Amino acid sequence: MARKNALGRGLGALIDNSEEYSQGAAAPKKPEAAINEIPVDKIEGNPWQPRSRFDEEKLNELAASIREIGIIQPLTLRKAADKFQLIAGERRFRAAKIAGLKTVPAYVRMAEDDTMLEMALVENIQREDLDPIEVAISYQRLMDECSLTQESMSERVGKKRSTISNYLRLLKLPAEIQLGLREKQITMGHARALINLDDQKGRIKIFDQIVKNDLSVRKVEELVRELAKGKETEKKEQKKEELPAEYEDLRQQLSNFFKTNIQFSRGNNGKGKIVIPFRSDDELEKIVNVLDKAKTK
Repeated sequence: MARKNALGRGLGALIDNSEEYSQGAAAPKKPEAAINEIPVDKIEGNPWQPRSRFDEEKLNELAASIREIGIIQPLTLRKAADKFQLIAGERRFRAAKIAGLKTVPAYVRMAEDDTMLEMALVENIQREDLDPIEVAISYQRLMDECSLTQESMSERVGKKRSTISNYLRLLKLPAEIQLGLREKQITMGHARALINLDDQKGRIKIFDQIVKNDLSVRKVEELVRELAKGKETEKKEQKKEELPAEYEDLRQQLSNFFKTNIQFSRGNNGKGKIVIPFRSDDELEKIVNVLDKAKTK
């Protein structure tokens, strides 16, 4: 329970529980929150790193900043045999290597594998430079691999449950739309509008229009509503046509009797309607005459 509470408070909690790094196994402990200079060649990447892509240009910019003023925010590591594994600070570590640093400032703490994954995911989600799909994948991994619910995730990362749900829904979009979102061909607003359309082919069709015509989010919302409305009408019409055999026979008899294509619908509760269409006043008069003759018989 203590571990989860620490994670819930963010990376500040990791600092409070950090251990010092020492060259010897029996070195005395330093005060809590001590920052250690760790040799770069002793550090390994986080095997559970959720970030899948790193912008080389931004890494080089960060490396240039590190050469000038050093690393402002220390990395967070854990001891692993004679090496150290990254818990948080992958970009800073990569930039430090580009900058040619021999050592980097870091907090060192004990952490189990499941804690490593959870901490890496939570730390990543709290960053602002992740694309929406990376955030969504991180949320999904927290749920799948750390057995977290959306509610517990909401507390852990400090986000509303509805926000988490919206990100997770992005993973239901076709792969080409997810890629378009990652490459900033569309915005989060476009993606959220497309999510409201159940038809995958329709989603891709509208996505292609967004890219080709630079459509606004509002225009996409309109297209989605129109397409969804058309699909709903199509479903209703198909449902109307799927009558049981006896009712289809009755519809055909009425059509023959009135000499027009009768529209017949019936719901599961027994309610329905019969529509007698006409295309002109002459056809209407013929229908009325048929009814009049039927009444006199």
